[in-house]
Amino acid sequence: MLILITSIRESYFFPLILFLPFGGLAIVALYSLIGGRSKEGMGLIFKVGHGEEEKVPIVLIPLVMVSTWLTHLFGGSAGREGVAVQIGGAFSNWLARGKLFLDFNQVEWRKTSMIIGMAAGFAGLFQTPLAATFFALEVLVIGKLEMKSILYTGLAAYSAYFVSSGLGLEKASFHIESTLTLTPLLLIELLLLGLLFALVGVSFSVGLRKGKGLFARLLPNGYQRIFIGGVLVALAIFMCHEGRYAGLGTNLITASFTGETIYSYDFLLKMLLTILTLSIGFQGGEVTPLFAIGCSFGVVVAPLFGLPSTLVAALGYVAVFGSGTNTFFAPILIGGEIFGFEWLPFFFVTMLSAYYFNFNYSIYGNQKNIEELL
Repeated sequence: MLILITSIRESYFFPLILFLPFGGLAIVALYSLIGGRSKEGMGLIFKVGHGEEEKVPIVLIPLVMVSTWLTHLFGGSAGREGVAVQIGGAFSNWLARGKLFLDFNQVEWRKTSMIIGMAAGFAGLFQTPLAATFFALEVLVIGKLEMKSILYTGLAAYSAYFVSSGLGLEKASFHIESTLTLTPLLLIELLLLGLLFALVGVSFSVGLRKGKGLFARLLPNGYQRIFIGGVLVALAIFMCHEGRYAGLGTNLITASFTGETIYSYDFLLKMLLTILTLSIGFQGGEVTPLFAIGCSFGVVVAPLFGLPSTLVAALGYVAVFGSGTNTFFAPILIGGEIFGFEWLPFFFVTMLSAYYFNFNYSIYGNQKNIEELL
């Protein structure tokens, strides 16, 4: 459905962009009338995963789907993985509460069911079951892998992958035009690139958190915030290359690997407009925009290192996602699944510094550090 909506928006960008503020009003009205705790979105998913809450309302599923469709139909800059992960988490939580599975310790089973649902949602969307498995295992708590859940999580990820593949969803894959081998000098360059990508990922995380807080203070009324902000987003997206930064950002991803034009400011405008869209209350995700920001930034910095643009774009795709989500294994594996496993050592080295220099910033405000649990 989102693919169809994106196609409609691209065909009728103007006048659809004019209705973005009104689409925002519809989103706020839906959540106000029937949303309840669903307003917390990913925050609630994390709380249940940490055992702080027991229930994710099943109404979250249609709400997050419809609100994300509205965001994308009218030209907001946002992702889609937030929808998939929330749907997976809400559905698995509903099944667990219905005792359709073995009656394990309730707190542990709620956590396990949430991890399973997150992995299934991620794998079904991106067609990357290995990355989905480790994303769900490591994203709840920084520095901890929930390895006791790996069997269920891996099976859920592959099941979702096979189902979505059978339904016709295709995985994105790109070819890196390079024959480089890892040398001591290249290792140093990769570490420096990881540092740069970490700065971009952290900037996105901090900007998103500060943006949400700023707009909540300036415009505490949700209807006013999303309408006024929607006007600003619509104007900015229209004026900046007439929709180049609307939607997921897959156009920037494709351009980064096919030799199409990438402007030096693409990554920055995509970052700012995604932060603005999500800060004022539109629904969607952050991961696909992080991919777009990372690979377009990679194209810009590649000449500074004398490296092939497609290789550095792939490194940016992986490392900005890893830095933004504060994960390590999932980015490396998604790099292998998207670009080829022969490049795994390059992704690993780049992620060493990208993860180290993240300093525990994340797009997920309810992500915990392992020290907090000791």
